[in-house]
Amino acid sequence: MPARMRHVRAIAVVMGCASLALAVSLPAQASPHHGKGTERAVLPSGDGWAAAEGSTTGGAKATPDHVYTVSNRAELIAAFEDAGDAPKIVRIAGTVHGNSDASGTPIGCEAYQQDGYTLEKYLAAYDPAVWGTDAVPSGPLEDARVASAKLQAAAVNVNVPSNTTLVGVGKDATIIGASLQVKNVSNVVVRNISFEDTYDCFPQWDPTDGDQGAWNSEYDNLVVYGSSHVWVDHNTFSDGDRPDADQPHYFGQVYQQHDGLFDIVRGADLVTVSWNVLKDHDKTMLIGNSDGAGASDRGKLRVTLHHNLFKDVKERAPRVRFGQVDSYNNYFAATKGAAYGYTYGIGAESHLVAEHNAFTVPAGFDKATILKKWSESSLTAGNNYVNGRKTDLIAVHNAGVPAEQLTEGAGWTPTLRTKVDHPLAVPLLVGLKAGAGKTSAR
Repeated sequence: MPARMRHVRAIAVVMGCASLALAVSLPAQASPHHGKGTERAVLPSGDGWAAAEGSTTGGAKATPDHVYTVSNRAELIAAFEDAGDAPKIVRIAGTVHGNSDASGTPIGCEAYQQDGYTLEKYLAAYDPAVWGTDAVPSGPLEDARVASAKLQAAAVNVNVPSNTTLVGVGKDATIIGASLQVKNVSNVVVRNISFEDTYDCFPQWDPTDGDQGAWNSEYDNLVVYGSSHVWVDHNTFSDGDRPDADQPHYFGQVYQQHDGLFDIVRGADLVTVSWNVLKDHDKTMLIGNSDGAGASDRGKLRVTLHHNLFKDVKERAPRVRFGQVDSYNNYFAATKGAAYGYTYGIGAESHLVAEHNAFTVPAGFDKATILKKWSESSLTAGNNYVNGRKTDLIAVHNAGVPAEQLTEGAGWTPTLRTKVDHPLAVPLLVGLKAGAGKTSAR
């Protein structure tokens, strides 16, 4: 097919989704499998930072004409556009694919390729033996990669408006390959959805990234960006059937098609993250994404994490900058052989309180690596249990990593907690009740 025809076809795929989204309005009938209690649930009083300075209700006050059931990307966008900022409930029924055509049928990366881009050509052009290691890729083929990536971004990124409850129907509601953007809005609830495999078709090779170069990708499953009063509850986040561990290596580095699972950044504030599962991933969660973002982030990024399961995640669970983050009653499980870097990253001006959490780690695991110091910041880390034993995480870290001493005392005391469970009970509680499909077990 001539290059021009491929270009037209790819644009038609994305624009077809957009045009259908503008045309479809989907008021929903009552679902026999999903009660009003879940759909119209509001964040309980005192349940984390999202309960401060007002309440987080999402679309609980939606009128019947602003309740929608959707089963593909175009319908999802249509529901958001139809309701605007009015209170709305949008139900996900079945599986929604971000990389899909106007009818919801999944499409592959080749549908976005522009100006002659192929991975094979890219690898040949920017092989360090050909391109060198001193400069990032540039030229026509890099321009083609950028154009291709831009086309995919138009399909993958889906903006969530204010006053929204986005909720899965039943136990198997899934969003695959889409990046939900809760950006510069307020009062959003996201519940009971499995988010999987938001993958970048066009990662960029950067030979100057680190000592050996790296592949850098875009897209998180969920991003809270500059938004306030957000409650994310009983969801599951993973790479689905495309785990990083199974990806090929090019130029000696893993061909990384995933970025984070769930990030909270750029002045986001008053967020509660409860009873979720985040698993089988590398760069898991950023709270604050830049040391240079103090102008927008200082005094913001107030986030509560409680009763979440972090299973076989390599790092950033979370990495914190600037924010007053309360992380309690979470369960961190690492299995033998799984890649592991650290759990809590202590970043610029962070004020992390990590208390009453449980960790299960394999024999021989270095407990000093649970904490990672990135910048000079203090934290509170009391009453945490590792393999059933109470462990002073700061003391263990300082003894094991003497060159990176951490100081104790986050400078504030959390008060927005509805109940604090004993850490020895947390693995069972979280194992039984966290994740998509378990909202009724809360």
